[in-house]
Amino acid sequence: MNNNDCIDLLRKLVHAPSESFNEEAVAAWVAWWLDQNGLPYTMPQGNIVATATTPDPAKKTLALVAHLDTVPPAKGYTRDPYDPGTSPDIVWGLGANDDGGSVVAMLATFRYFCQHHLPFNLVLMLVREEECGGPDGISWLFGPHGPFSLAPGSEGWLPTPDWAIVGEPTGMKAATSERGLVVLDCEAVGVSGHAARGEGVNALYIALDDIAKLRNYHFTQVSPEMGPVRLNATQISAGSAHNVIPDRCRFVVDVRPNECYTPQEIVEELQAICQSRILPRGLRNRASATPLHSPLRKAIAALDIETYSSPTTSDWTILSCDAVKMGPGDSARSHHADEYILVNEINEAIERYIAFIKALI
Repeated sequence: MNNNDCIDLLRKLVHAPSESFNEEAVAAWVAWWLDQNGLPYTMPQGNIVATATTPDPAKKTLALVAHLDTVPPAKGYTRDPYDPGTSPDIVWGLGANDDGGSVVAMLATFRYFCQHHLPFNLVLMLVREEECGGPDGISWLFGPHGPFSLAPGSEGWLPTPDWAIVGEPTGMKAATSERGLVVLDCEAVGVSGHAARGEGVNALYIALDDIAKLRNYHFTQVSPEMGPVRLNATQISAGSAHNVIPDRCRFVVDVRPNECYTPQEIVEELQAICQSRILPRGLRNRASATPLHSPLRKAIAALDIETYSSPTTSDWTILSCDAVKMGPGDSARSHHADEYILVNEINEAIERYIAFIKALI
């Protein structure tokens, strides 16, 4: 099976602008590749969606999910971040590892199964705005106006997935769980006064007391895969002058939930022990875990794929179906200068994806 055209496509993707909210060029190159291979697709809200056959509402559905966007180039690049190079063994540049390797490996896998009968629907989703959690990516696809919310058989309708493979750089290990993320903006409110006279109520002390409570707090539910909820205060700001008691102190808390808690439950439990007001920046990034009874787990076991719990979040947070996170490349290269992926990592990923779907059958 020759996948050189997929490697060539990846070089084109690296060369094109790809930052979140500016994915038009990379989406156009993927659309060009699908056209070259005679594979039909749609581009709802700028995302790329394709089905291997006409979807059958009576069948279950497997989704292949990867993202088109990248973060901005990190500082410290010693190469042009948009130059993929010409080596036959390595593709350099922004997005090569995160998430271009998964994009082209899933495209090759999708093409393969378009030529083979499957007992379930196969949907390919290459989405925008994953890196920033934007409104027009996977959130829109599964939102009230997206194709997965339409009535079966209506124009543009797509079947809701029962299973999903989320393509992210995992070294083709299977992440069967991933931590969520809840960022809390907290504000302690006091009363200003003159420091020399000891007037007022010091908001900084209120904040420090709350931070101490948070530091020593333990959530009771512990995940068998992820362990306990992790929590860290990461920023603090207060005061306008050395001799003024501050009446406001703001601090930020980074919480990494396990699957035992929803983001809203995290906020409510912490607010109950704090005097400071707690405002979450978002409640989207819940933790996820592959159910023990899922067919995805059986396919993982059948292929003896190494599993682990991922510390990073992905579009898995939006999916309500059974899912696993698995893709070529190394997460340690993501968002770093001189990003790259090896060609043999992509070729091995294509073989592993195909074998995985056959095992799922």
